[in-house]
Amino acid sequence: MRGSNQTSVSEFFLLGLSRQPQQQQLLFLIFLIMYLATVLGNLLIILAIGTDSRLHSPMYFFLSNLSFVDVCFSSTTIPKVLADHVLGSQAISFSGCLTQMYFLFLFVDMDNFLLAVMAYDRYVAICHPLHYTTKMTQQLCVLLVAGSWVVASLNVLLHTLLMARLSFCGDNTIPHFFCDVTPLLKLSCSDTHLNELMILTEGAVIMIAPFVCILISYIHITCAVLRVSSARGRWKAFSTCGSHLAVVCLFYGTIIAVYFNPSSAHSPERDTAATVLYTVVTPMLNPFIYSLRNRDLKGALRKVVHRKILFF
Repeated sequence: MRGSNQTSVSEFFLLGLSRQPQQQQLLFLIFLIMYLATVLGNLLIILAIGTDSRLHSPMYFFLSNLSFVDVCFSSTTIPKVLADHVLGSQAISFSGCLTQMYFLFLFVDMDNFLLAVMAYDRYVAICHPLHYTTKMTQQLCVLLVAGSWVVASLNVLLHTLLMARLSFCGDNTIPHFFCDVTPLLKLSCSDTHLNELMILTEGAVIMIAPFVCILISYIHITCAVLRVSSARGRWKAFSTCGSHLAVVCLFYGTIIAVYFNPSSAHSPERDTAATVLYTVVTPMLNPFIYSLRNRDLKGALRKVVHRKILFF
C-alpha cells in the first residue's frame, strides 16, 4: 500500500495510444474513420430493420439492440480520444473517469448478454422450429432485453461504487486511452482486495455464464444440424449461425486476452492492442459481418441507401 499522506488525486491523465506526434496524427485519422464507420453501419442496420416489415422478427429485434449497444459502446471511448487530440489535453476528472468506466462496462455486459440471447434464439429456431413462434414471443424478447439492461446496470453499479470508495494519491497517469479498471486499481493507494475479489467472482460469473449458455446452445445446434440428411440443409442451418459465431469469437477472444490472462502474461502494448480490438474494431465489424451473410438484411439495407440517395 502506498503512503496515505500524499495529495489526493482529483484528475487522471490518459497517455493514449502513442506519444509520437506523427503516429498520433495517423491514429486520429484511423480512429475517426473507424468511429464514423461504426456509427453509420450500425445506424443503417437499425434503420433497415425498423423500416422493413419482413425483418420484424426476434432475430432482427436482438440484432437492432446489439447495433444500438455497439454505437453507445464506441461512443464511450473514441470521441474522448478524438477530442483529446484536437484540444491537446489528456486530462479526465475523477468523476469523468468513473462515468466513462461505468458506461463502458455497461455496454460490454450488454454485448455479452445480447450475444447469449441471440444464441438462444438460434437454438430455438433450429432445434425447435415448429415451436419457434410460440416460444420466442414478443413479450419474451422484450423481457430478455430489459432483464439484460437491469442485470448489467446493477453489476456495473456495484463495481463503480467499489471503485469510488478507493483513494488515489501520487501517480495519476493511466497508460491507456480510456479509464479501465485494471490500471485504476494499480494507481489506488487504498486496499483493493475487495475490488479484485468481486471482479474475480461476481464479475467473472457475469461474463462466463452467458458464454457457457452460448456454448451449450451451439452444442445442441451442432447436434441438430448433423442429424439433417441433406447437405444443403446442413449448410443453410450453419450459415444462419455463421455471422453470430464470428462475432462471438471476436468479442470473447479479445475479452479473454485482456482480462482472463495471468498478470505475468500482460504487457501494456498487448493489452492496448486487445482493447482496441474489442472497443473499436468489433463494434465496427459487427454490421458488416451480419449484413454480408444475410440476404434479407442486404436487401433492406439497399432499399434504405437507395431511399436516402433519392432524398438528397
